[in-house]
Amino acid sequence: MILVATCMFGLEKQLGEEIDALGLKRVHTMDGRVTFEGTPADVARANMFLRCAERVMIKLGEFPATTYEELFQGVKALPWEEYIGSSDAFPVKGHCIKSKLYSIPDCQSIIKKAVVERLSDKYGIRWFTEDGVKYQIEFFLFKDVVALMLDTSGIALHKRGYRPMAGVAPLRETLAASIALTARPKEDILFWDPFCGSGTIAIEAAMIATRRAPGLGREFAGQNFACIPERAWTDAATEAQDLIIRDSKFEAWASDIDEDMLDVTYENATRAGVEEYLNIFHADARKIKREERKGTVVCNPPYGERMMEEDEVRALYRDMGKTFAELYPWHVYIITSYPEFERSFGRVADKTHRLYNGMLPCTLYEYFRDPAEAKKPYFEHRKPAIDKSKPFRKDEQKPYHKEGGKPHFDGKKKFDKDAKKPDFKKK
Repeated sequence: MILVATCMFGLEKQLGEEIDALGLKRVHTMDGRVTFEGTPADVARANMFLRCAERVMIKLGEFPATTYEELFQGVKALPWEEYIGSSDAFPVKGHCIKSKLYSIPDCQSIIKKAVVERLSDKYGIRWFTEDGVKYQIEFFLFKDVVALMLDTSGIALHKRGYRPMAGVAPLRETLAASIALTARPKEDILFWDPFCGSGTIAIEAAMIATRRAPGLGREFAGQNFACIPERAWTDAATEAQDLIIRDSKFEAWASDIDEDMLDVTYENATRAGVEEYLNIFHADARKIKREERKGTVVCNPPYGERMMEEDEVRALYRDMGKTFAELYPWHVYIITSYPEFERSFGRVADKTHRLYNGMLPCTLYEYFRDPAEAKKPYFEHRKPAIDKSKPFRKDEQKPYHKEGGKPHFDGKKKFDKDAKKPDFKKK
């Protein structure tokens, strides 16, 4: 069985590593999705354990299609009856990228018609009530090659179930898990999010540290699929419960300047089953101080998206830069979509990762070197090309050429009208 796990752009590497950790074989990786081999039981395990995946899908087939006739015949040739019953529902949705067939509604209609015709031939009926189990058909048409899949997750996997309420600009749970995985939460290192909001980053870190599966406590569409035994789901849940570290010494601090959000953080942590590992309190991130122990700061500060004006964002990041410099030798991880972050923060990051929160491009900035030895942003130490403080005089203009080379302009006339003209006549 070929399976496909989708994810937000930038998380493919970590998702692939998670698939490897489950003992499954990766087949192909591209932007936003990882293809791998598995069994029906692995469908349940992937849904239960993958922290960075958005969905897990069963791939039925793949073929080239540059015309609607090719699309119709290719879809009709697939064994839909092995999955979809005569009364089951099978809606269609998908994406078309860099392909001759670019109309999503037209592709939906053609695929639906082809599946109906295939099932009609197999079941001997022309009308489908579609009041049974829902099999969401997903198509992905990329560079004139279409892949047909069945979604086994249902509700997107980033919706763990512990966060019915979120802040003004929430961070997806899958992205929060990716950031926490990058920071490597450990029992002997304090994990601190000073902009905790609804607590997503700290909660995901605690779940990682205690090996609590992200799929515990929620349901999946595939639990109703006839092709996946019910025991596969119960076994996955049992495995997840057995793996939980119940005596972990991990500690995460979740603080915020908005006291109303602290109650939300506690309620979310309780639903996630990790409240005992979180120390939730009120604090201003611009005034935090380092404890005499090993620690890591991981945060998602406001960046103007429905929250603050740009001047306020710059002032906040400037204050953060001064405060966070005093936290060394702690490591610091900051995610933001603000393009001038390093300039406001006052330091170039030691490492960066390009990520997406939904469709919003973001960057994860990592700081682990001594601030005294860190590079300043290039725009702070770069000399201006022209000194605008002095008045410009034409006779002081320097030749624009490389040192030691011949000037392109030496201040003299390039053409002397009285000079002898060359004779171009043939001899």
